[in-house]
Amino acid sequence: MDKMWAGRFQKALDKEADDFNSSIHFDCRMYRQDIRGSLAHAKMLEKCGILSQEDAALIQTGLDSILADLDCGALAFDFDAEDIHMFIEAELTKRIGDAGKRLHTARSRNDQVAVDIRMYLRDEAAGVKALLLSLIEAVLHKAEEYAGAIMPGYTHLQRAQPIYFGQQLLAYCMMFTRDVGRLEDAVKRMNYSPLGSCALAGTSYPINREYTASLLGFDGICMNSIDGVSDRDFCAELLAVFSVIMMHLSRFSEEIILWSSFEFRFIELDDSYTTGSSIMPQKKNPDMAELVRGKTGRVYGDLTALLTALKGLPLAYNKDMQEDKEAIFDAVDTVKKCLRVFAPMIDTMKALPANMKKAAQTGFINATDVADYLVGKGMPFRAAYKISGQLVAECIEKDTVLEALPLEAYRAHSDLFDTDVYGFINIEACAEKRNSAGGTGKESIKTQIAYVKAFLDAQKEALE
Repeated sequence: MDKMWAGRFQKALDKEADDFNSSIHFDCRMYRQDIRGSLAHAKMLEKCGILSQEDAALIQTGLDSILADLDCGALAFDFDAEDIHMFIEAELTKRIGDAGKRLHTARSRNDQVAVDIRMYLRDEAAGVKALLLSLIEAVLHKAEEYAGAIMPGYTHLQRAQPIYFGQQLLAYCMMFTRDVGRLEDAVKRMNYSPLGSCALAGTSYPINREYTASLLGFDGICMNSIDGVSDRDFCAELLAVFSVIMMHLSRFSEEIILWSSFEFRFIELDDSYTTGSSIMPQKKNPDMAELVRGKTGRVYGDLTALLTALKGLPLAYNKDMQEDKEAIFDAVDTVKKCLRVFAPMIDTMKALPANMKKAAQTGFINATDVADYLVGKGMPFRAAYKISGQLVAECIEKDTVLEALPLEAYRAHSDLFDTDVYGFINIEACAEKRNSAGGTGKESIKTQIAYVKAFLDAQKEALE
């Protein structure tokens, strides 16, 4: 295929250099956005009197037919083309003749690719958001199902205080709701049209950039044409959002991996989301969670690669910017694959409340409540804290737990202890009385569940 820019050159591009320079192998996925952008550009040119009605009609018919043929597979991509823009323009010219050559009036590939990638990422962000909402819904259902399952809460991976499993799961709901907000914010900043910036300096043609922007669903135009073609902040920002999403998925994966081990046995993953061993028949491996944890580093790498490619670029467009696509495309694919497998993995997961409760009954996770008991009797917290620690040390020495320690042992440390201490430090009671806003008590959990449900309802309403 002849290069569109070949007029100035006397020699053909070296084959190896041509392959190195070409981007159609990966930017072909933007063909729908490229055609949508071209259709809007043609309508604008016609509206502004730059393109005749006849040529505009031919261009629309030709582009519509190319889109239909690509969608159904009747037309294959020509990987000898330099990029998706050149491929579609060449195919259009082949189908409708000289009218196809007029489409590129008042447009450069610089602003064309900039508008394509914005539209593509806007579409993909909507898909990621939908998957996130499905995951939030799945986690919420589990939080409701196991709202009253007692378990040890951890800090430093050490048993810390008794909580309900529903509270632990709702923590991830909160993370994912923030991720939805980050996606929405990134799309807001992304949703401005660079089309009409041309190569970098704008154009002498009397175009209407605002009209094109409105046709393509943008909130406005990029106000500086140099910035319009050289800006890839939106790619970096979306990659940062994807990285945070993956970080949250990875943290959740780590807990799933721990909880499903025989050392914990807090949950059991469905057979559909685990694998076995080729040599050890007893194994049931949480491979999906492990892969999500591993793929997190891949998305981090995509972000680092893009930031590194952009960090030293002068204005305006540079070929280095072609490197934005493989990084962002890889991240889009990875995040979507992880979310698609994660939601049903959670949905089919079963908790083992008896094992959780057994773990909660050891480890002195009611030690803080011993101190709180004394504070309620009038003792300063620091003094109460010291006595509670001494009682824990005594239990360790005698191989017992705080609930089984005789009252005489308590009274040896303070006369404030009475028989009511045993009800106060009961594991379920310890969790239940923590009903401060956001706490683990059942009433607080109900409030958190209602918050997440309201969030999901608002998202569904916004789509209607």
